[in-house]
Order: sequence, then C-alpha cells, then structure tokens
Amino acid sequence: MLRFLLLILPMLYQYWEESPEIQALRTHVNEICLSQNEGRKAGSEGEAAVAEYVYKVFSESGADVLGGPEGDYFGIRSENGDTLMSRNVIAFVPGYDPELKNRYIVVGASLDGPGVHSMSIDGQKVDLNCNGANDNASGLAMLLELSSMVAKSSFNLKRSVIFVAFGASKNSFAGSWHFLNHSFKNDAANIDAMVDLNILGVDSDGMMAFTCGNEDLNMLISEVSSSLQPIKPKIISRECYPSDYQVFYSSEIPSVVFTSGRYPEYSGPKDNPSILDFPFMEREKEYIYNFILELANAPEGVPAFRTTERSTAPSDSKVMSWTDCDVPPMFLNSPNASTFLEKWVYPYLKYPINCVRDGIQGRVMVEFIIQADGKLTDARVTRSVDEELDEAALKVVKASPKWRPARHKGKKVACSMTIPVEFRLKKRK
Repeated sequence: MLRFLLLILPMLYQYWEESPEIQALRTHVNEICLSQNEGRKAGSEGEAAVAEYVYKVFSESGADVLGGPEGDYFGIRSENGDTLMSRNVIAFVPGYDPELKNRYIVVGASLDGPGVHSMSIDGQKVDLNCNGANDNASGLAMLLELSSMVAKSSFNLKRSVIFVAFGASKNSFAGSWHFLNHSFKNDAANIDAMVDLNILGVDSDGMMAFTCGNEDLNMLISEVSSSLQPIKPKIISRECYPSDYQVFYSSEIPSVVFTSGRYPEYSGPKDNPSILDFPFMEREKEYIYNFILELANAPEGVPAFRTTERSTAPSDSKVMSWTDCDVPPMFLNSPNASTFLEKWVYPYLKYPINCVRDGIQGRVMVEFIIQADGKLTDARVTRSVDEELDEAALKVVKASPKWRPARHKGKKVACSMTIPVEFRLKKRK
C-alpha cells in the first residue's frame, strides 16, 4: 500500500499543480490518443471517433460549427480503385468589421494520425498503435483550445477566423485540398492567411515559426514578440516537416507553420502523451492566440503574398531577409531586435507633444537595411499610425550607430529588418 502511494502521489501532485488550461490540453490529447482509436489513421473508425470529439468541443467553444457531427465528408481514390472516406471538421468565428468580416484567417491542424504499424518481435508479427501524441494530437488539442479563446474574443476581430481539423492530412494533405477546392471554393480568394499548427508538444528547440520568407508575416511575428509574451518563436528558413500549409501556399495564400521541431519519437509507437510538455504547450498557445488576433486585425492587404520585389531566398541577392541569413545582424553583440529597441530606440525616442495632447498612440512599423558595412540605411515606415509618430520613430532609427553586419555562407551581406516602435500613453489615475 505504501509503495502504491509513493507511486501515485507524484502524479496527483502534478494534476493539483496544473492550471485548468494545461489540464484542458492534457484532456484533449488523452482523448485523441485513446488506444481504441488505433492511431486514428485516415479513413479509420478511430479518425471518425476523433472527428466526433472535435465536433463536440467546437460546439461547446462558442464557435459556429459548419456541418454535423460526421464532419465534411470527402473520398480519396486509391491506386487499386478503392475509395477511402475521410472528413474535415470546421468551426467559424465571425469578425465585426463591416468590410473585413468577409475576409478570413484559417487556423488548421491535422485530424488523422500515423495509425497502426506492424513490427516483427522475436519472429512474431505484432501490431503497435502509433498514437501520434506530438504528431499531431498536440496541434489538434491546441486548435480546440484556441477556438474557444478566439470565440470569446470575437468582438475584437475585424476578420473572421475559420478553424479546421483536416482529415487525411497524411494522404497528400487531402483534407486541406478538399477544403480549399471544394468546401470553401467560392470564398477561397477571400482567405488572407493560413496558420498551421503542427507538432507543438516537445520543447527540444523551443517554439519555431516557418513563414516561407513572407515579410509581412515576419513583421507580425516581430510585432507580437515585442510585447510581453510567455514565449517567443524563432523564425526559421526551412520547414521541419511537410504540413497542410503547403496546399494554401501553392494557392498563393500567405502561410505560417508554428512547430516545436524534430523529435526522436516521430511517427513511432513511443509517440505517446507521456513525452509531451504541457506547460510548454500552454505558453505556445498563448503566443499563437495573440498572433491570431494581430493577424485578424492587420490592415487591409496585410499580409500580402508578395511584399517586395527583392528576393529573400537566393544567397546571391543584394539584400537578404534577416530570417535567411546564417548569422543575423547584431546590435551591441545581440542578434535580438528587442535589444535595439530597449538599448537605443526607447531611451532616445521622443513622444510628440501634439500626440500626447490628442491621445494618439499605436505601433509604427519601421523597415530598414543593415548594410554589409554595418550602417543602417533606407529606413521607411511600412505601417503608419500618425505623421508625427512616424517621423519620431524614423528619426531615432536613422540615428542608429553601426551594427555588426549579417553573414551568409561566411560573407558579410546586406540584410532587411522590420521592427515595431510602440507609442503608449500612461492611463491617468
């Protein structure tokens, strides 16, 4: 009895210490990874059971669920002529802005998992469930919690937000293709961006964001990261795993993948809920929620699929994006743009008196280039708030001392960056 208590007490203590938000993520993952779901392979009864669970949680979130508990059915024809039936589950949170409410942000995660793998152990064939706790019950659990959070904040949304659990993701992203080319075909041109939640449960390399080099998305990530956040993603130049965003990106819809990167248990029988770091997932969820709000409220035309004429990918381009450099530019020996804000911009920034008097505040987005010799040049405002605030932000940025230049393949290169300059008035007591 004593031995049993010694074993169970740490588990009970863990649950007592967990916040309701962390417990909710854990509950979703455990439900998705039930042994009877047999890894929820596309077209299986397990995938259908998880789809019904997603429908139930969506219905309780306050979002409008499109379709019934069976989801949005579609078929996939295999090479032998059989048809595999899968489904998407879709929820909708309307925006309030008269113009932008008919523009959409899609937030998605894969519904299906790796399924059952057959292995030979001591000469005997054994079927093992590959539950895919991180691949991608972690992303799906986060999708469910985010739908509730966004639904409660609908009064803050200019654009509408669509949440989709994509079926048959592991079958060439069939669910996302069906959504874009059939279910949402008539309104696909009104989708302004796609947020893909893929493999978010293991804190090995921290949280990462893959934007395909999109400057507007990089700017929005930088803007959210400049505020107080429980975690901040590192923008990466290459994807960690293929994901549903590819269907949207191929249709020239700006897309970002949030992920925690590669891990040794990927798609194997050891990818169980026990490997997940739920407090880490909770911090990721808070950041992604704030990013969705920022994205839904971005100005019309932002993000654009093509934001500038200069390329961000080729190594021989004259000006590279900071996300594609091997070594980013550094201010005071720090690669973080926040150091430039904290050590230079804000100490010398002067709030225009007229703006203080009139209560004008907001974020001015400033783009500039750090040349190969370290000089800051070509500063310009990419998102304006007020003419005087814009001028104040540009003045302090243009006065910057030299940086340590970026490097790519061992060579110094010119690099473009965008920072948010925040003007906030203190509330009067």
